[in-house]
Amino acid sequence: MSLHVFGAIVTGLGTAANNRGETEGNVTTLQKIVWNGQEHTTVSAEAIRFALRRRLVEVEPTNRTYDETTRANKWADEDFDRWGPKAKAKPFIDDDLLGFMSAEAAQEEGGKGTVTARRAILEITRAVSLTPWPGDVTFNAASPGATPSAQKKGMNPVPYVTEMHATRYQYGFAMTPGRLFVDKAARAAAALRGLCALGEVAGNHGRFLFDFSPESIIFRFTQEAAPRILYAFAEQDGGVGVGDLLRKVRAGDIKAGELVIGGGIVEVLTEKERQPLEGARLFPGVLAACEAACERIATEVTG
Repeated sequence: MSLHVFGAIVTGLGTAANNRGETEGNVTTLQKIVWNGQEHTTVSAEAIRFALRRRLVEVEPTNRTYDETTRANKWADEDFDRWGPKAKAKPFIDDDLLGFMSAEAAQEEGGKGTVTARRAILEITRAVSLTPWPGDVTFNAASPGATPSAQKKGMNPVPYVTEMHATRYQYGFAMTPGRLFVDKAARAAAALRGLCALGEVAGNHGRFLFDFSPESIIFRFTQEAAPRILYAFAEQDGGVGVGDLLRKVRAGDIKAGELVIGGGIVEVLTEKERQPLEGARLFPGVLAACEAACERIATEVTG
């Protein structure tokens, strides 16, 4: 059976204007979904993956990089020649972890198109705000001439409204390291370290910095294919709790020994809450928990 690594992450509290929705007049909106019957703000998995790729390039070269000057993606191997039976070079780390798809239409009518694809080994959920969006907005005005577009509008300030949300975000991930093509343990560890060091995710024109690194993190190492922990966090007494996770451990759906938990959540666990977690590895710091998870991967994953 394969080792599966699942994770649940919750960020620290911040003021978010991330992942814009469709602009309504001069209102810069947030993306939203209905979650537990209430409207919550959300950040796409694509935005998290984009930010992670920028961490991976610090470990080894990636196929896709983002050029800040041209504001466009660049490809080292846009034909994905490093995949397939005729490949002569090691595949890029981002293609290996995050997958890809390149589709080309048929060259002539009645012909067949081609698809080159790899399913992501590291799968990431959409991030959802821990608290409902209360409808907060701010009124702003760009000073005359502050931007070329403002300059064209004359000497009057250019008004705009921004939706904002003071909240934490939580999301989950899943990975089966044994399915990676090469350097399985090293690349899986690079993914975990990258997720634990995310900064800007889905920024709004650089106006807002929201720290997307974990305030708390839960890892689960198991032979079971079902994650069971993807949205493990909930608001509790003005802070963060993991009551549903504890319920599943008590019920036997999750074994305590499968868990590595780190960050602020460990500090607030009561003595009663710690009892079902006997056998789990608990760390007050996120980075210490991440390194313990990487060590476990190194021990249990070969190749």
